[in-house]
Amino acid sequence: MKGSIIILLFFILGLLAGIYQLLPDHFLKNDYSLYALYLLMFLVGIGIGSNKKSLQVIKQINFKILLVPFSVITGTYIGVSIFALLQNQLNLVESLAIGSGFGYYSLSSVLISEVASDMLGVIALLSNITREIITLLLTPLFARYFGKLAPISSGGATAMDTTLPIITKYIGSDYAIISVFSGIVLTILVPFLIAIIL
Repeated sequence: MKGSIIILLFFILGLLAGIYQLLPDHFLKNDYSLYALYLLMFLVGIGIGSNKKSLQVIKQINFKILLVPFSVITGTYIGVSIFALLQNQLNLVESLAIGSGFGYYSLSSVLISEVASDMLGVIALLSNITREIITLLLTPLFARYFGKLAPISSGGATAMDTTLPIITKYIGSDYAIISVFSGIVLTILVPFLIAIIL
């Protein structure tokens, strides 16, 4: 959990620096997070490329790798359906649309805002950011108690980029290819599933 707490502290420091404008203007006007993500992806790529077990895992799993993203979709839809039944603010269709972001908050919130409403877009943004933060914080526990595919499932679409470094740290770089594959499939499906549902 030490790594997750450090990530959370950096996130909180970033929030405070943004809220109180503690950084120079060029930091606030330019989005440097994309460059940081590029660097993270490069470093994760080095880790995957240097690990000979990665390709062996893919050969062992073969077509079963397709089950990972489809299990994430199924689990997410079951979870948001139960949520829709337990409250009366969002109906089933709205809950399914929000869940269809699979953590991809930037795209899903914009699409939902355009198709449905700004309020629903904001809810999608917050719920998908929450999914990413939960993955960043709880990956060690998910891996320990629910198995190596649990952090990949929790990360959803973010398992290919922002949550990939923490996922590979706790489940091993030999599962990174599965994580990237699942994230790519989910990312591609997000706009289609939202459009179909709404």
